Amino acid sequence: MTSSAQQMFDAHRTTLEQAVEAIASRTFWTPYPESMRHYPEDAVKAAPTNLKALLNQPFTLTIPGSTQPVGGEVSPYGFELGISYEQPNPDTLIAAMQGAMRAWRDAGAAARVGVCLEILSRLNAMSPDMAQAVMHTSGQGPLMAFQAGGPHAQDRGLEAVAHAWQAMAQIPATTQWVKPQGKHAPIVMDKRFHIVPRGISLVVACSTFPTWNTYPGLFASLATGNPVILKPHPGAILPLAMTTRVAQQVLQEAGFDPCIVSLMPDTAEAPLTKRLALDPAVKLIDFTGSNAFGDWLVQNAAQAQVFAEKAGINSIIIDSVDDLNAVTANLAFSLSLYSGQMCTTPQTIYVPKGGITTAQGPLSFDDVATALASAVEAFLSDNDRACTVLGAVQSLETQARIEECRGLGDIVLESEPREHLQFAKARIHTPLILKVAAEQKAAYSEERFGPISFVVATEDTGHSIALAREVIQEEGAITLAGYTTDETVAEQLEQLAMDVAAPLSLNLDGDIFVNQSAAFSDFHATGGNPAANASLCNQAFVANRFVVVQSRRHGQPNERRV
Repeated sequence: MTSSAQQMFDAHRTTLEQAVEAIASRTFWTPYPESMRHYPEDAVKAAPTNLKALLNQPFTLTIPGSTQPVGGEVSPYGFELGISYEQPNPDTLIAAMQGAMRAWRDAGAAARVGVCLEILSRLNAMSPDMAQAVMHTSGQGPLMAFQAGGPHAQDRGLEAVAHAWQAMAQIPATTQWVKPQGKHAPIVMDKRFHIVPRGISLVVACSTFPTWNTYPGLFASLATGNPVILKPHPGAILPLAMTTRVAQQVLQEAGFDPCIVSLMPDTAEAPLTKRLALDPAVKLIDFTGSNAFGDWLVQNAAQAQVFAEKAGINSIIIDSVDDLNAVTANLAFSLSLYSGQMCTTPQTIYVPKGGITTAQGPLSFDDVATALASAVEAFLSDNDRACTVLGAVQSLETQARIEECRGLGDIVLESEPREHLQFAKARIHTPLILKVAAEQKAAYSEERFGPISFVVATEDTGHSIALAREVIQEEGAITLAGYTTDETVAEQLEQLAMDVAAPLSLNLDGDIFVNQSAAFSDFHATGGNPAANASLCNQAFVANRFVVVQSRRHGQPNERRV
C-alpha cells in the first residue's frame, strides 16, 4: 500500500466502520447530508456559475492514446451544453487498464477502499456543482438533482464499498493449516489467499439518474480491484465526466495510474456499448436501462457477469383506507416526482370496481380515481412548486409517449405542459392518469415510462392481488405498495411481496413515498423478478466481482513461510 493510500484509509476509517455497522443494523445513517444548508453557502451560490464555465468547451481527462471529440448534450431545460469530451480508442484504453490492474490489485483491499472513500468524500464536497450537472442532463428538479445526484448517490457508493470491504475482510491473507495425525507428526501447510479482480468493469449509465444508478457498480468494482470504464448515456455525459475527473485525481495522488477509472463517451449515432460489452477483457457489466438492451447484454456478453436493472410494472393495490385525502396526497407526490421518470414510480393502481371502505364511509371506484386526480391537481396548482417537483422530461421519446398513451383508457387527469419561469424551453408535463378495465391488460402491463399511470378496475381485492402477481411475475417490479385497514389483507400483501420478490410499502400516507429508497437500510430491487437480476446493494452485488486464488506449501508448526 502506498503511504498516500494508507493516509486516505486512515482518514476515512471511522466512516467505513460506521457504514459497516449501518448495513448490519439497517437503521438510519449517512455521512453525507442531504440538505444544502450543510454545505458552504458560497459553494451553493457559485454552482450555476461553475456550470456555465464548463459549457461550450472541451472537458479534459487523462486518457491513454489518441482520442476524438464527441458531445451533443442538450439540457431538458432547453439549451445546448456545447461540451465536447475526448473519446479514447477502445483497444488502447483497455490495454492500458489491463496494464494498470496489477498494481491496483496488489495494493490490497485497504488501499483500494481508502482511495474509494477519498473519491466519495471529494464528490460530496462538490455536490452543489454535481447538482447542476445532473439537473441539466437528466432534467431532475434542482432539489432532487442535489439530493439524488449528490449525497444519495454517494450513500449508495459508500454502501457498495462497505459491502466490498466486508466481503474481502472475510478472506484471511495467510493461515497455517494443521491436521493432527495421531501418533505421527501433524500435517502442516502454510497457505496464502489472494483477492484477484475479475477484469475490466463496464458501467453503462442511464440518462435519468446518471450518478445514483452508476455509483454502486463503480465503487463495488473499484474497491474489489477491477478497473472501471464509465460509459455514460450520450444525453448525460457531464456528471460522469466530473466523477471520472475526481477519481483520476485521487488515483494519481495515491500513486496509481489514473486510467483505472476512465470515461468512454459516445453518441446515439455511433454507439460503443455493444463493442465494449463483448470485449473479452470486460468481465463485469453494470447496466441500467431498457428491457431490450438489458436482455441483449445478458444473452450476448457471455464472458461477463452482468448486473442489470431494467423496466418493471410498479404496482399499488388499494383495498381500504383510513384517510383517503392523506393517501391520495402521498400518491400525488409519488406520481408527480420527476415526472414519473423513476424506476420506482408507481404505474398501475388496482382498485375494486365496487369501491373501497374508508373511515368516512364507502367510496366508489370512480370516487377513488377522481380523488387521486384531484390530489395531483391540487399538489401541482402552484406552478413554481410544480416545476420544482416535476423537473423536465429528459427525452423527446418520453414526451411523445404521453401523447401516444392518451388513447389507452378513459382520461381521469389530462397531462398538460407547464411553463418554467427561468427556462422557457423546458419540457415540463404534468401526470396523465387513465382508467382502464382489468381486461385491458395490454395497456397497464407494459412499462409506460414517464408521467403516465393507470387506475385498474378489478373484481375485488383478491382479483387485484392475483393480477398484480401475474403482471409482476411476467414483467417484474422494483416497487410494490398496498393500502388496507384489514390485517388479513395486509398479510396477503406481505405474502404477495415474497411471492413476486418485490419490496412492499404498506399504508404510506405521510412523508415517506414508495419512490424513495434509503441507502444502508432499503434494498433497491431484489434481483428476484424480471425487473432486475441484482439488488442495490447486498453481498451478492459485490462478492462475485473478485475471486480468491490460494497458494500453499509445506510448513512447520508456528512458523510462517513467506
